[in-house]
Amino acid sequence: MPNLLDIRRRIKSVKNTQQITKAMKMVSAAKLKRAQDRVVTARPFANKMMEVLSELAGRTDESFHHPLLDVRGDERYLVVLITADKGLCGAFNTNLIKAAQAFIREHSGKRVDLLALGRKGRDFFRRRDSMLVGEYVGLTGKGRVDFSEAIEVARDVIKRFTEDHEIDKAFIIYNEFRSVMQQRVVVEQLLPVSRASSDAEESAAPGQPLTLVDYIYEQPPAEIFSRLLPRLVETQVFRALLESVASEQGARMTAMDSASKNASELIDSLTLNMNRVRQAAITNEIIEVVSGAAAL
Repeated sequence: MPNLLDIRRRIKSVKNTQQITKAMKMVSAAKLKRAQDRVVTARPFANKMMEVLSELAGRTDESFHHPLLDVRGDERYLVVLITADKGLCGAFNTNLIKAAQAFIREHSGKRVDLLALGRKGRDFFRRRDSMLVGEYVGLTGKGRVDFSEAIEVARDVIKRFTEDHEIDKAFIIYNEFRSVMQQRVVVEQLLPVSRASSDAEESAAPGQPLTLVDYIYEQPPAEIFSRLLPRLVETQVFRALLESVASEQGARMTAMDSASKNASELIDSLTLNMNRVRQAAITNEIIEVVSGAAAL
């Protein structure tokens, strides 16, 4: 049975850990508010940009070609995996890594390259037999993402797709922020940019009137797409990074809250055990005193 000194030391250690987890929860809560505001602001622009450009691409002539729109083979994939640079955020990184492994297993007959954004994903796949072709570390560790960093990542992916012709398709895996308690792993195709179906009836809900939107081109389609499609890829990468930052802070806040509650329960259990040990020691001392007095 441990003595009182050992139990007191352990209670002190757990209390110190609890102070750290409470402080980390408060820091994550402050960062989460800023990250959540940025996500809410970026979502409408990113979604609308994707919707408009997909519809524009679907309405162009079949003779029109653009490197970011043209469908190639189906043999070489690039997966952009966005994980955190730090831990202590529950199953945040584990779920992303499992999703990447599941994607690799589903496409076992393909050549899958990995572009790791974040230290946790990079460290995991670096220790294994995987095609890790690039890494970007430190993008999300500071709690915010600059658009210039997303541009750098997007241009790297575009270069591998258009200039180097290393890949046929590019996918991105990240955690989408739903709430503080909930994040959803998303696997999206980044390149080639999908074209919306030209048949409006397929996308219309049954019984709903069709709304056909007509576009007037002020510049040739080649000029429009050459400017906007790279910006679309940059926006999608930036949006995924923002979602990942907000999800990471929410997951860390939840994990630190659970850790603080577990520490309180452990402190109560240790305190009860300490009182029992102390009471047993006092009882033994009383018995010894009474036994000695009786012997005299």
